[in-house]
Amino acid sequence: MAYKFIDNYRERGARKKLVQKLRERGIEDENVLAAIGKVPRHYFFDETFWVQAYKDIAFPIGDGQTISQPYTVAYQSQLLHIKKGDKVLEIGTGSGYQTCILLELGAKVYTIERQESLYKRTIQVLPYMGYDAEFFCGDGSKGMPENAPFDRIIVTAGAPFVPDLLLKQLKVGGILVIPVGDEKEQKMVTVIRVSETEFDKIVLDTFRFVPLVGDQAW
Repeated sequence: MAYKFIDNYRERGARKKLVQKLRERGIEDENVLAAIGKVPRHYFFDETFWVQAYKDIAFPIGDGQTISQPYTVAYQSQLLHIKKGDKVLEIGTGSGYQTCILLELGAKVYTIERQESLYKRTIQVLPYMGYDAEFFCGDGSKGMPENAPFDRIIVTAGAPFVPDLLLKQLKVGGILVIPVGDEKEQKMVTVIRVSETEFDKIVLDTFRFVPLVGDQAW
């Protein structure tokens, strides 16, 4: 498959405006804002829809999935408090946009996608863009125990509960960010592993994600 990628002053200017909008909405992490400002979101859209790329909206990408709203991506990324070199598990690669943000933040990213068509696209597009992650196709609700433990885990789909399997794959001091609720609406939840047996949970704002599908989900 051939891709036509263009990043001119118009797209760069649109990203700058998007960053300002996110700042006004309460995103304070300057590293996250800088990452949003670097990643060309229009690369994840058909050229016909480039005009939509820098609006603060989610957008369909096929197979019943969406590229997340930039605010949502920034919100989750900010909660992770990523440090350079952190080992991060992303559950739900989707378009790969969130993956790129994590990489721009300096993370070593393991990302898993259930939909084979999306997986096949991201393993072509992201390396073409110069982004290097470890890509996997499978049931992300079970995590990736063979590569655990992780400093951070981010789930980009709505789960009915926090899977125990994911908690077990966090390092002590590690952070899990996951939307939890029903199939229409979820609360963003941050879980911090305090010790081998103790976890602190913080319930935050309401969002809407596509459902997380798998053995430990819907």
